[in-house]
Amino acid sequence: MSKISWKPGNMLYPLPAVMVTVGDKPENYNIITIAWTGTICSDPPMLYISVRPGRHSYHILKETGEFVINLTTKELAFATDWCGVRSGRKYNKFEKMNLSIGKSVKVKAPAIEESPVNIECKVTDVRKLGSHDMFIAEVVNVQVDESFINENTGALELNKAGLITYSHGNYFEIGKKIGKFGFSVEKKKKKKKRKNSNRN
Repeated sequence: MSKISWKPGNMLYPLPAVMVTVGDKPENYNIITIAWTGTICSDPPMLYISVRPGRHSYHILKETGEFVINLTTKELAFATDWCGVRSGRKYNKFEKMNLSIGKSVKVKAPAIEESPVNIECKVTDVRKLGSHDMFIAEVVNVQVDESFINENTGALELNKAGLITYSHGNYFEIGKKIGKFGFSVEKKKKKKKRKNSNRN
């Protein structure tokens, strides 16, 4: 395999493509599409979003200290892209994309009803980094579409939602399952069991 050095840049792909909702009253509700987001802690559950100071939602985030991450699906791909290239200064994105305003449980920021999962967050810190500021937040509540909960086991089957990702300027639907957490260890265990059974 032959490789060349590439200029330093954001090459960590794919990433989640999420719609983040902000605002504490209908007059300043807005949706911002973000790919610079991720998990940073399990206990307490914490995540981050990075936003350019010039974005319309930036000042709303700073003032309210709350937001909701709404996971996106293939059905929401068009709205996800549109909300990322249009400014809330000029458009009411909920109306333009026919998205339903949902009520959050622990924050004032709205949720998007069409999203399978709404992650309610409260900002704990803001880090000035350069082109973007990082909003570090604690997850205070999660709302999940009941249709993705297994009736028998109660497990969340989110992979059936048709979630999308963002990779180097393009959107993709999550594809074929190739394994699960710990599957490499399970394979080794199965091989050992087979060897033992052959000896008996």
